[in-house]
Amino acid sequence: MGCGMGRIKGDLRERSFQFAVAIVKLVDGFPHGTKGWTIGKQVLRSGTAVGANIFEADHSMTDADFAHECSIARKEASETQYWLQLCCETGLASSDCTSTLIDEASELTRILGAIVRTTQEYIARKNE
Repeated sequence: MGCGMGRIKGDLRERSFQFAVAIVKLVDGFPHGTKGWTIGKQVLRSGTAVGANIFEADHSMTDADFAHECSIARKEASETQYWLQLCCETGLASSDCTSTLIDEASELTRILGAIVRTTQEYIARKNE
């Protein structure tokens, strides 16, 4: 993936994209049936939305929009942690498969939370 000239610094775009790839691969291994389909749909939706919202934030026009998109990405990462824990506890995926993804979702949540806080503080200072 190319590195854009947007607002996101570092490897966050790439990390969120690789996270989405890993989520898709995880869900591909779920058993067919109601449980696999229902929970798989949820983890797939939230896990891939993290990167999509980061990519949107990267091209936002205003600081407020940037903070908003990063906040949505943070919420999606947090939600994905829930679904991954549920996958592990219900036997849809082994803890070996999910532990690394849960750790990455947690780290993405933390990073995005810091970005949102910093951006909101910047907006507040700018508006004083």
